[in-house]
Amino acid sequence: MRGCNILIVEDHALTRFALLTSLKDEDFTEEIFEAENAQNAYKILKEHKIDVVLMDLGLPVIDGVTASAEIKKNYPDIKIIVITSHNEQKEVEGCLEAGISAYCSKDIDPKKLIELIKDVMTGSMWFDSSVSKIVMQKTAGLKQKEEDTNNKYNLTSKELSVLSLLANGNSNNEIAKKLNISINTTKVHMCSILQKLSVDDRTQAAIKAIRENLI
Repeated sequence: MRGCNILIVEDHALTRFALLTSLKDEDFTEEIFEAENAQNAYKILKEHKIDVVLMDLGLPVIDGVTASAEIKKNYPDIKIIVITSHNEQKEVEGCLEAGISAYCSKDIDPKKLIELIKDVMTGSMWFDSSVSKIVMQKTAGLKQKEEDTNNKYNLTSKELSVLSLLANGNSNNEIAKKLNISINTTKVHMCSILQKLSVDDRTQAAIKAIRENLI
């Protein structure tokens, strides 16, 4: 496994230096890049393979929330760890919507940050206790929004399972085997899905499911 390439996006030189010093000798790091604003960060991302971005929120011109959203849109596999002194609800919610992996305070212990980066690289998420309430409220809201989207078509849980397998290219026979139901039951679910989504065929159903994030 190759080392982790890290990009530090921070407008204060002293903070960048402190982060660089904490990370440069760790055995899991490969290259560490620095950017004092979002514009320079975008340039580095185009030129280098970056695994983790350490993002400040209080950046000049383009703020860290906006930058995080832009990065995740163009490089969805990159993990973003916000390191900030800000904990305003609007900013925390914006970071969650952008798809960040962690949100921590600038006074985080360097050893804790190192462990946090390792955890994030394996798919974990972490949020500072100071923003945990906001995170819980926002997560509940996003879940309810997703449920509302699905419920507007009155799709049952079984129909959603069928639709998900359909969108992934499975035939009726394959869907029946994977869900352990009969082929006739699968066809009944399929007819119901087409009717509820107001589409004419399987392809249209799959496209609509993906486009509207139904699965």
